[in-house]
Formats: sequence, C-alpha cells, structure tokens
Amino acid sequence: MLKAKGGHVETERRFFLGGLAFGMGAVAAGRAIGADGDGRAAGKEASSSQAFVRTIPRKPGAAQPFTGRLDGGAIKATSGGWARDLTANQLPIATGIAGAHLFLNPGGVREMHWHSSAEWAYVINGHCQVTILDPDGGLEVLNFGPGDTWSFPAGHAHAIQTLGDVPCHAILTFDDGLYGDHGTFGLSDWLSRLDHSILRAAFNLSEAVTRDLPEAEVYIAQGPVIPLDGDVARGERRLNAASSHRFALAQAQPLIECSAGTLRIAPAKAFPISTTMTGFSETLLPGALHAPHWHPSANEWHFLLEGRTRVTVFEPEKRLATADLKPGDCAYLPRAAAHMIENIGDEPCTFVGVHDSPSHQECSLSQWMTLAPRQVIASNLGLQEDDLACLPKEPIVFTRSV
Repeated sequence: MLKAKGGHVETERRFFLGGLAFGMGAVAAGRAIGADGDGRAAGKEASSSQAFVRTIPRKPGAAQPFTGRLDGGAIKATSGGWARDLTANQLPIATGIAGAHLFLNPGGVREMHWHSSAEWAYVINGHCQVTILDPDGGLEVLNFGPGDTWSFPAGHAHAIQTLGDVPCHAILTFDDGLYGDHGTFGLSDWLSRLDHSILRAAFNLSEAVTRDLPEAEVYIAQGPVIPLDGDVARGERRLNAASSHRFALAQAQPLIECSAGTLRIAPAKAFPISTTMTGFSETLLPGALHAPHWHPSANEWHFLLEGRTRVTVFEPEKRLATADLKPGDCAYLPRAAAHMIENIGDEPCTFVGVHDSPSHQECSLSQWMTLAPRQVIASNLGLQEDDLACLPKEPIVFTRSV
C-alpha cells in the first residue's frame, strides 16, 4: 500500500527493478536516423561513421574511496577529553564537508574558539552546556542532551562544557573539507602568542596574571564536575527561535515515517541559524532500503551510529562503488552523485549527518520511472511500453522487503 507524507511516498513492499538503477551496461543505444545508416541526422550533414556500438563502454579504473573510519583516526587529547577528525587529507573525495568526534570528560571544557567554516553537531550521549557569542554581541547559553543538534555559523565564538557526571560526546561536521587547516582559532593559542604589554592594555590584566596564562593551546581543559541540576545548568540564556543555535532533531516531526524507517531533517526553514547545512537523522529497519536517489545541490556526509549498512554510489567519474559500514564509519556522497543505502544487518541502523545546503532536496530514479512518459522510458532502455506496465504509480523513497 502506498501513501504520501510530506511530499514523499512510502511503501511496504520492495521494488528494485533488478539492478536497473545502476546497470549502465543494460542501457540500449538509440537507432541512427539516417536512411543510409551512416550516422547522418535526417536532413543534416554530419560526420559519417559505420562503427556503431550498442552501449558505451564503461570507464575503466577503480572508483575513489568514499568512506572512512572516523573512529579509527588519531586522537588529539588533552586533560579534559579528546577529539579526532576525518578531513580531505584522509578522504580526498570529501572536499566539501569534514567530520569530527568530540569527547568531553565530566568536568571537561572545550575552550572558547571559532572557525572560518560553519559547524553542525549531533549529541550522541551525555549533556553539555554551550556558550555562543555572535558577531552582533548576542550571547546564548544553552544546554544540550542526546538527540540535540547545534549549528554555529562561521566566526561565532563558542565553548562547550560537560554537565553532570557522564561524559558527553558528539559528532561534528564542518562545511569545509579541510576546516582544521583553513581556520580554527582558539583562545589560549592566540593569547599565548601575544606580548604581555598587549594583554595588559587590551584586557587590563596584571603582570602576575599574564605570566600564569597557558604557554600554548589548552584545547580541552579538565575542570570540576558541574552538577546536571545545579545553578550553572539552570543558567541558560536563550535567544529567540530565529537566532537560536539549538535544534532538537530527535523530537522533530519526521519527514518520512513508515514500516521501512524514519527520516528527520533540520533545514534552515526550521532551524534558521543553520544557513549552510541541513542536518538529518535516519533509521532503516532490517531489510530496508533508501532507494536510489541523489541530492542536486548538496554533498552528503553521514556517520553510522548503530547497525550495518551497505552504501552504493555512482560517482561523478562514472564509476560504481560499494562499501559496507559499521558503527564509527562515515560516508561522503558527492553532489548529484546517485546513491542508495541498505540495512544489511539484523537490527535497525541509524546514521546522522548533513547536506551542505540550507534546504533538503532529493531526486530519485523511482521518481523518474514513475513520472516520465512511458515511451521515453521505453526508448531509453530499449523496451516496449507494455514491458513497463508493472511500474509503480507513485515514487518510492523508503522500501522494505516483505
């Protein structure tokens, strides 16, 4: 039974067209129009050729790697926690988006810093309080828990402090594949490089205090544990909804919700501060498939939280690549590159990530097969129109084997 929700169509039966989505070798070439068969278009002069082929040979060579193990990378650790990242240095295809995993001990504080890129994050576990200062002097102090997301536009200074006696960790993304190399600026790193006379003049600090400042970047400092129900935790200072840096993604109304899975998104329309990235959370049940699709104006970066997935992508260089992911892995799917995601495990799989666009747009092969005139599809594939009578009458987004 088919049903529509939020402009998308859902189904409870599997429909896959026998590899039609990516089987480029099965596509038939059109017949030459010229009566003499020499490749001339009727009534037009063109270079003649007798070397007709049924299909264009596939491009040789291996596809670019499009997945990486974020949780297998080197750790940058200081007294209060650690972080690791995956950038275009380790995954060259990922030029538009980089990812990181941040872990803060109880009492850990990621010092005040800012980026030349925007930052989006999803809190996996624990609680934290984030302090943000925007360029207009607007200060926001917010508490975050599992399933919450934050978004910091480029240049918005921020600090992150764990609340409670449970570590807090989050998945972070940046709208620059080399964000760390291109510009991340920390408070202690900068101050440690300035002359004491500048520090006294700019901040009215005494000579004794300037001598005690850190000699280099602190990064994540270990401080006292902040009670989850104490005065600090109750000291939120929220901006209005249009300016706020927090969005409760886990509580958002699903864009898709059916027997195959659930998709939640946080576009700029719902999360106005996030002007360059749309965050999402997706769950696929065992045997479910996010059918072949592409995002016309955005790259996709996602991180697998739980379960096992198989991701297939038809890359811009016209090569097909497939990879199996386990928790801690991430995938980068280039703008307009067709891809699909399957749950290949026995448990639900959940992944979170972003598209580097303020809006969510998705095109699908199912949409093409459903809406295009039958004679166009038939001529594309060298079939008869009657062969396509079985096609569904509505596009399929999520599907699940019966």
